[in-house]
Amino acid sequence: MKHLQFVLVLAIAVNVWECGDAKFGERGEISPRRRRCYDGSLPKRLKKRERKVLLDGSGGGGGGSGDVCHRLYPRVSCCPNRRAAYQILHRRDARIFSTNNTECGHLLEEIKCARCSPNAQVLFHSLDMDKMPHREPDLPRLCQDFCREFYYTCRGHIPELFQADVDEFCQYYGRRDSSLCFPDFQRKKPQTQDSNYLGDVDIESISRKHKHNCYCAQEVLSGLRQPVAVVHCGDGSQRLFVLEREGIVRILNHDLELIKEPFLDIHKLVQSGLKGGDERGLLSLAFHPNYKKNGKLYVSYTTNQERWAIGPHDHILRVVEYTISRKNPNQVDTRTVRVLMEVAELHRKHLGGQLLFGPDGLLHIVLGDGMITLDDMEEMDGLSDFTGSVLRVDVDTDCCTSPYSIPRDNPYFNSTNQPPEIFAHGIHDPGRCALDRLQRDNGSLLMLCTDASGKNTSAGRILEITKGKDYENEPSVYDLQSTGGAPLVGGFIYRGCQSRRLYDSYVFGDRNGNLRILQKSTMSASTSDEQWQEKPLCLGSASSCGSTLVGHILGFGEDELGEVYILASSKSMVQSHSGKLYKLVDPKRPHAPKECQRQVEPPELLMTACSRHCKNGHCTPIGKCCCSPGWEGPFCRVAKCEPACRNGGVCMEPNKCLCKSGYSGGQCEKSERGMPNDQEKDGILDHIIDMTSYLLDLSSYIV
Repeated sequence: MKHLQFVLVLAIAVNVWECGDAKFGERGEISPRRRRCYDGSLPKRLKKRERKVLLDGSGGGGGGSGDVCHRLYPRVSCCPNRRAAYQILHRRDARIFSTNNTECGHLLEEIKCARCSPNAQVLFHSLDMDKMPHREPDLPRLCQDFCREFYYTCRGHIPELFQADVDEFCQYYGRRDSSLCFPDFQRKKPQTQDSNYLGDVDIESISRKHKHNCYCAQEVLSGLRQPVAVVHCGDGSQRLFVLEREGIVRILNHDLELIKEPFLDIHKLVQSGLKGGDERGLLSLAFHPNYKKNGKLYVSYTTNQERWAIGPHDHILRVVEYTISRKNPNQVDTRTVRVLMEVAELHRKHLGGQLLFGPDGLLHIVLGDGMITLDDMEEMDGLSDFTGSVLRVDVDTDCCTSPYSIPRDNPYFNSTNQPPEIFAHGIHDPGRCALDRLQRDNGSLLMLCTDASGKNTSAGRILEITKGKDYENEPSVYDLQSTGGAPLVGGFIYRGCQSRRLYDSYVFGDRNGNLRILQKSTMSASTSDEQWQEKPLCLGSASSCGSTLVGHILGFGEDELGEVYILASSKSMVQSHSGKLYKLVDPKRPHAPKECQRQVEPPELLMTACSRHCKNGHCTPIGKCCCSPGWEGPFCRVAKCEPACRNGGVCMEPNKCLCKSGYSGGQCEKSERGMPNDQEKDGILDHIIDMTSYLLDLSSYIV
């Protein structure tokens, strides 16, 4: 009996030894819970004395790079000595494991230490990975929360690794079942400005240290084509207007339901880019402050029409005025277009093009430098004098020959060296600006813009735009130390009601999906010496908020109540329908507090006297009817013939006379006598012409 027990024990030992030499998934597969190193060997249990020597020796200021792995796996490890840990952290074949960003570098070091894990065989050799024997696994199987943190923190620093969106990435590298995943050790998750992902925890259980910064991104709409901005019209209807880069504007009603018919469709005029970094397309939309009465809106886009086809430029940045349709308040009458200005552009980056009205009723036009050099300016013969500037014009003009007038308090109103439209200059790559709804105590406006620090740099800065300043030399409000190479995207100064703790904060972000806020420091004693403080704005996960922000940030929006929206897309191509609209919500407050609710006013038809009676001209924003060539009178209803019609002829259309019988010619100057049989008919025709002329004169005075 004893011999039989010895044989059984020996057989079991031999079987275990054979399984130990086999890799996961091969014949003699071991349990995924059994500890094995990457090569199938057994991990080593370190004694207390060995652990102390390794940690003290590597952390003593000398260049021990293996201390990270020793701290993560201090008891049982596949890197039992400092040399093994050092080789793991400095693998030459790990080309993806390199970055200059500190926070991303910490995560990469932890991931590289996964080969020191006593569970390395399970982490790297899962069943689905072994189906691809030709591929050496770069990453271990990641836990879902760690996978999302790694994606959002490092996607801007290692772009070749993150070619998909977060869901696709974590589906490929994340844990798909209840098997072991990395990190397989107790880990305290850091919260940094480079990551806005919070983890799969409930908002109420977030630590007090970060609780004041945590918000939710509630998904409102999906399936958008490269959205660039969200605006409101301010008429009380609480509609949202979503701009898509290819040249279409769509409407969300007050219930956040998408209206099928587009508000504006000018995709045949808009020249948009397909490649990443190409900023051409529909750029901005701004509604006139008195839009409810005059129906005026202003649009900027890039185009290349025939009359601009000759020249060194690449495209044209055009700013135009439209009027809402008299028959449908949810559609623009594209026949009412008026061009305000056109700027020639050589390159397809640093365009700007944002339009926004301030509380003073003046239109601000923000233009980037277009990456134009002095040599380019000479070649284009001064066609781009506006580049790199903030323009300020007054569209409320009664002059019919010019679409705008120059405010007399513009800094270069009487200058002979600078265009009078310029309000400030020295801007490079404005990533959207925000005008505060509220005026300061001294009556001035607060205008904040995100910008690049130079033409060929990715470093970001935030500017407070002031009249007459040159921001090539002026200091910025805040300089961002690291943006991960991603351009900044400007947002809004929050003036909503839903979140009390976000009030008076400037919300912005960058293309990599990181959100931040800028707040006035409470330490400043006076408003003249205001100090701004930048803080990360973290978002809760899908499990705690119902949805989470996915993709690159493309822009921000604001509704009539002052609430902030975020536009994001996981793709860069215009044709993809991956754009989404999110609403920034404070989870500590009700979604729609009673004190924040406003009565919805249905959109009204345009019913001004000018819009109803001005038939052969256009209405200015202040209600004056400006006649088209060949028309005159109070509402442009009287045709003008030059020279005037003769011999009793009536001018029915510009330069077209309706002649009496017996007369012909352009001005009825030729006599045609010798037809006595037709005298009775001629008398009737003369009578009709006389009555027509009388009625035309009478109607022009009655109207």
